[in-house]
Amino acid sequence: MEKEDYSINIIGAGLSGLVAARVLEDYGYQPTIYEAESHVGGRLRTFEVDGYQLDRGFQVMLSQYPKVQQYLDLEALKLQKLKPGAVIYNKRESTRIGDPTRDISALLPTIFSSIGSISDKFKVLKLNLELKKLSIQEIFNKEENTTLQYLQNKGFSEKMISNFFRPFFSGIFLEPDLKTSSRMFEFVYKMFGEGDAVIPKGGINAIPMQLYKRLKTTKVNFNSRIKQVTDDLLTLENGEQVKSHFTIIATEASSMVANLRGQKQQWKSCRCLYFTVEEDVIGDAIIGLQSDKEKLVNNIFYHSSILNNNATEGKLLSATIVRDVEYCEEELVEKVSEELKFEFGIKTIKFLKQFYIPKALPDLQDIQYELQSTEARLSTQVFLAGDQLLNGSQNAAMLSGERAALGVIEVLEG
Repeated sequence: MEKEDYSINIIGAGLSGLVAARVLEDYGYQPTIYEAESHVGGRLRTFEVDGYQLDRGFQVMLSQYPKVQQYLDLEALKLQKLKPGAVIYNKRESTRIGDPTRDISALLPTIFSSIGSISDKFKVLKLNLELKKLSIQEIFNKEENTTLQYLQNKGFSEKMISNFFRPFFSGIFLEPDLKTSSRMFEFVYKMFGEGDAVIPKGGINAIPMQLYKRLKTTKVNFNSRIKQVTDDLLTLENGEQVKSHFTIIATEASSMVANLRGQKQQWKSCRCLYFTVEEDVIGDAIIGLQSDKEKLVNNIFYHSSILNNNATEGKLLSATIVRDVEYCEEELVEKVSEELKFEFGIKTIKFLKQFYIPKALPDLQDIQYELQSTEARLSTQVFLAGDQLLNGSQNAAMLSGERAALGVIEVLEG
């Protein structure tokens, strides 16, 4: 049988599925993607509302991710860089801190900030040097702990943890108590230290769109939800059946595969509210953090600091909530607007949109970096992909898609 005659089907057109298709194409195969929605990207979506470009949640990409560098044309994405560091808000007062090794203007503000002690700041520099010397695989081979316990073991003061590490990494891990694995903390911290946090000029959806547009022989069927997967057959929700030599499930698989019933993936959620506001009180492409974990808003970011929007009504601001809330939208908008005014000194003009993201990040234990192609194999003809197999990151999504595709190729080519 010729390569183009094999029926290789991929379920899901997120980063995992798109990279899997790219790898299969590189080896001469012509896969088909079945996507339940009308668009590519999975969790990476961008919308236009009233002339403003809104990502589905405040999301950045870390330019140092190995798979990002391998599979994306970073120059073509016109990446907009966030400044390293943060503006910390505590009891209506703000303090700016940065990385003096990358931005010399941050040296004095960071040294003299009240965020932590001088000892804490030396410990930060020491941690930077330690992680630069470690490979990614060495980080993931370490014994796991919670991020909170890790920071305490490193000797950071409670003030430094509560004023900087907790709010900053709560926004990344989408949980307020730093229960996330210390492996993930070291990995993300290393990536931040060695590269940039960036957003494509076209919004976060520009990342999967670039992967999609670079596919040549892959067919993509949109609005095609898969109900069931067996070794040699896909059953769509509309009852249609498709013969399959190999299937890569690049999304949550528990609802499609009989022997995975009851093994439903747990997820972390968040809410992101967008507003137009009167002025930019930060004046830079840098994140604003609320150090009081009892407040609703974890972080704010002025998207108008890096993106060109067609609207002129005001500055575009996002406010992200990482803990569970039970307010209706009207109540939540009112309470967040009050916090923005009294805690951050920001007067809102107009509420634009709320995104509730119930599946923002997989909630994982025993996280890993690497996945062998054989480990992606669920059965003789079915392979799995997705960041939920490894760790919650764009890098893991791409890597798992690559490994699943290579698993199929190994079976076919030996």
